Amino acid sequence: MATKLSVKAIVGMVVVAVLAGFAVADARDTDTSGRSRAALTVMAPAAAGGGWDLVARETQAALRKNRIVSTVQVSNVPGAAGTIGLSQLVRMEGKPDVIMVTGTVMLGGIARGSDFTLADTTPIARLAEDFQVIAVPDDSPFRTLDDLLEAWKADPGAIPIGGGSAGGVDHLVAGQLARAIGLDPAALKYTPHAGGGELTISLLSGAAGTVNVGISGFNDFRDMIEAGRIRGLAVVAPEPLAGVEIPTMIELGYPEVNLTNWRGFVAAPGIDDDDRAELIAIVEEMVVTPEWQAAVERNRWKENLLTGDDFTAFIDEEQQSISTLLEELGLS
Repeated sequence: MATKLSVKAIVGMVVVAVLAGFAVADARDTDTSGRSRAALTVMAPAAAGGGWDLVARETQAALRKNRIVSTVQVSNVPGAAGTIGLSQLVRMEGKPDVIMVTGTVMLGGIARGSDFTLADTTPIARLAEDFQVIAVPDDSPFRTLDDLLEAWKADPGAIPIGGGSAGGVDHLVAGQLARAIGLDPAALKYTPHAGGGELTISLLSGAAGTVNVGISGFNDFRDMIEAGRIRGLAVVAPEPLAGVEIPTMIELGYPEVNLTNWRGFVAAPGIDDDDRAELIAIVEEMVVTPEWQAAVERNRWKENLLTGDDFTAFIDEEQQSISTLLEELGLS
């Protein structure tokens, strides 16, 4: 009997040890690596279906598939060019298990008036750049960008330009384009939308009060472009997007229309250095996974990883640049 009990005890100890080993492998030792490895919330400061939400969902999928974090959830907090989400994040001081998607759009929202800036957060990493497309419904009389610009110059008030939040990257691209053809950017008729999904619906509607020219990220239009219902007139990118037959602004003779939309992560203020380092490590592990690499290719992003203090310096420079551009274009 004593021998049997000893065998059972040994077997039990082995099982416990094996299970403990699996737990360590699944979450990269959450007991010693901090709360962010055990459960992480990725905040998308926008409605579902837009560019920030896409980044959050792709992040969630890559982290889950590769067991970089045990539990990952996405939280949508839409409104005011992301500054509502920003205000919530700032109030989570010291909380190490939340990261928020951010980018150029938020800098525009901050410049137009916000109680908080990205200086009130803990910068983690810049991930990639996304590119804006100027698009029209397929039945539009504007077959090329020059067709649109000719009509726009003749009667700017007759052609509202749809896009995302006022002061965001879409609005700024419209302002750059207006300036490039000699129009007063402050006089352009811009119609903001809650996200790319709402803008796409407006473009395809044809009803009174909707727009027939839109500017948004390529991914917001991608499905309708591929279905032949929306036509891209130009993409604001330094080179053509792979597999996409839309001319760039440079190819069309407007290199000064060049604003790109970067995507990145910031965390709550007040987290300690170890927690920040852990979040940076999580991102660095994620961006080399097959799932994230596939997302970059699928979404026509351009990888541009920058972390820690270098990312902090980049944010400071970008905020100054966007604020200056808004002033120059009379949009602030």
